[in-house]
Amino acid sequence: MTGSSLPSAAASATAPPATAPPATAPPAAAPPAAAPPAAAPPAAGQPPLSPPLSKIEQAKAELCGLELAPRLEELGRQGWEALDEATLTIRLKWLGIFFRPVTPGRFMVRLRLPNGVIRAEQLEVLAEAVDRCGEHGSADITTRQNIQLRGLLLEDMAPLMAALEGVGLTSRQSGHDNPRNITGNPLAGIDPEEFLDTRPLVDAIQAALLGPAGPRNLPRKFNVAVGGAPDSFLLHNDLAYLPALRAGDLGFTVMVGGFFSAQRNELAIPLGLWLPAGQLPAFTLAVLRHYERAGNRQQRNRSRLMYLVDQLGLEGYRQAVLASWQELAADLGPELGGDPAAACPHDGSHLVSRAPRDGLGLQPQKQEGLHWLGLHVPMGRLDGEAMTELARLARTHGSGELRLTEAQNALIVNVPAERVEALLAEPLLQRLRPDPSPLQAEAVSCTGNAYCGFALIPTKGTAQAVLEELERRVELPHAVRMHWTGCPNACGQPYMGQIGLMGAKARKDGQMVEAAKIFLGGSMEAEPKLAELHDKGVPLSDLPDVLEELLVERFGARRRTSAGA
Repeated sequence: MTGSSLPSAAASATAPPATAPPATAPPAAAPPAAAPPAAAPPAAGQPPLSPPLSKIEQAKAELCGLELAPRLEELGRQGWEALDEATLTIRLKWLGIFFRPVTPGRFMVRLRLPNGVIRAEQLEVLAEAVDRCGEHGSADITTRQNIQLRGLLLEDMAPLMAALEGVGLTSRQSGHDNPRNITGNPLAGIDPEEFLDTRPLVDAIQAALLGPAGPRNLPRKFNVAVGGAPDSFLLHNDLAYLPALRAGDLGFTVMVGGFFSAQRNELAIPLGLWLPAGQLPAFTLAVLRHYERAGNRQQRNRSRLMYLVDQLGLEGYRQAVLASWQELAADLGPELGGDPAAACPHDGSHLVSRAPRDGLGLQPQKQEGLHWLGLHVPMGRLDGEAMTELARLARTHGSGELRLTEAQNALIVNVPAERVEALLAEPLLQRLRPDPSPLQAEAVSCTGNAYCGFALIPTKGTAQAVLEELERRVELPHAVRMHWTGCPNACGQPYMGQIGLMGAKARKDGQMVEAAKIFLGGSMEAEPKLAELHDKGVPLSDLPDVLEELLVERFGARRRTSAGA
């Protein structure tokens, strides 16, 4: 999955392998990069220096969380209550370990799964970890094509990290102020409609970012995505590469600045550069090196990349990034640092033209005689038994490989025609259906208040109950993409949904109750746009009635008769 040197992504992009290459553990960490120091007091009569670092930046400057890796066994023996606040709530996230105040003593681990690719033996290791947690254990497929394990104890961490490494997985730098899991076309390498296979590119970018030259102390989190087909799932990322032609050559136009937050929501905008495929890893590293140096470390609510673009202006930012790339190439040489001369001016036009396919059901691959089967995972949540069964199905009926999607679903790939009938007869498919209803198919949900202290409502349980009630009431002619999130931080991406719902409070019968804001009109079609606020607070008990009306009025739903309900 990662490595200490970058493969030739340009060559592999034009002739993709039939299956993803075996994953490897990330390279050994380099000594921690020095974080910007807090400003010293100015001399008498001198103007003030740069503002002091925030409390979080001070904690990061004192100790990089990656340095905790060899101490995990010791920390487990001490117990979580013995840890200082910064280590417990900030530094452990550099290892992908998350303390959750709403489940004290039970931790989450977030994996890195570049391009959403996972093998059966890897999924079995994760299932075993979940099973050991008993009633506390579960796993969530996330909107970044990876998996989060829940219910783990601190003493579980050292053996779990060793088990992950043994099967080529890592959770390194999957949280807090780090580059998050890199996403790509979940159908990469098997997609009859792809322009190029995103897997080798995504793997190469991860190798660069987790390698010795990679960032260790960003101002905020950073999302990267690589597109390889006409599907749009990209523009909410800080850095997105969209397939694009230049003088007849296939490469990528660069988009920057997409993000969702409680303060501001933006789609990425064209940077005005085109890159050959092989330059993506080095350019990504150059962007993050510049962001590490220049990003805002005093105001966390103004530290995402788009604020830096605003500060420098688009032309100024482009020139600063190109200068950073020149420095990187000089430092690392052409193999790791790339060739800045390969970047060309570009108008931002690209080949992405439609909303993403859901990938569900039985579909023919581009390899003759092979199929993938897309399975709906309700709200992305799995238990150990379902994970074990998914691994068995992938190994028995396919090549042992699965893919995870941003819609929180799972695909079994490389299924020969002669195995299709047996696969479709498997009992698990009654639970993880290949043919979900139009409302279930693309429903997305964040964790909710069962595990997240920011969430105002139980999103996953509420969403599932509301969708089931709506299915009893209406029939839909087509899928409606519905995104649920528990709070304004928007982890469930409500602005991308045709209908978006965000946890809130509202007054009903004189009492404050759990509620949801409703957003409408999000689109990931050729002309993408963010959903806009429609209702600032509907009590959850009223939500089925309100959504029923919206589905009938705006989405062509037809009410079922009582006899047919």
